[in-house]
Amino acid sequence: MSRIGKQPVVIPAGVTITVNSENIVTVKGPKGELKESIDRDITVTIADGQVVFVRPTDQIRHRAMHGLYRALVGNMVKGVTEGFKRDLELVGVGFKAANTGNLLDLALGYSHNIIFEIPKELKVATLTEKGQNPKIMLEGIDKQLIGQVAAKLRSLRKPEPYKGKGVKYAGEILRRKAGKAAGK
Repeated sequence: MSRIGKQPVVIPAGVTITVNSENIVTVKGPKGELKESIDRDITVTIADGQVVFVRPTDQIRHRAMHGLYRALVGNMVKGVTEGFKRDLELVGVGFKAANTGNLLDLALGYSHNIIFEIPKELKVATLTEKGQNPKIMLEGIDKQLIGQVAAKLRSLRKPEPYKGKGVKYAGEILRRKAGKAAGK
């Protein structure tokens, strides 16, 4: 049995969860509201301040969906109460980041600046301190959206393995390669 799927999601104070007839779960909390469509095979019940997910059979597909939807609803509950945060660092000479509202202006060593529009559901902030790499901070209630935007920003200039230049997640440890061997 799915170890994650059989654990109930505890509903904290200030959060309301509703399930409609089309199996759409709505989570409302102090930071906002999120919706997720649940597969019709998975049964969602709310009782005693907990959300419980039940699958009909032990098929591989049902076992996978069981744990998946429990994790998604758990992340939604965490998002509307605490929120999620993702930090990125720009490593490289002349790499810069600035934002005006939800427009991010990145100088990543190309011949032109990259203008990246952040979805309105997320908050973005940039920080440039002397002697440190520029940072981009993403905040929001949707874990999937934050991860997707952070991955897209990282893909604009992935860290290269020799010097480590590029856009990387804060705290990410890069595998480094040795350079060319010295001549004989």
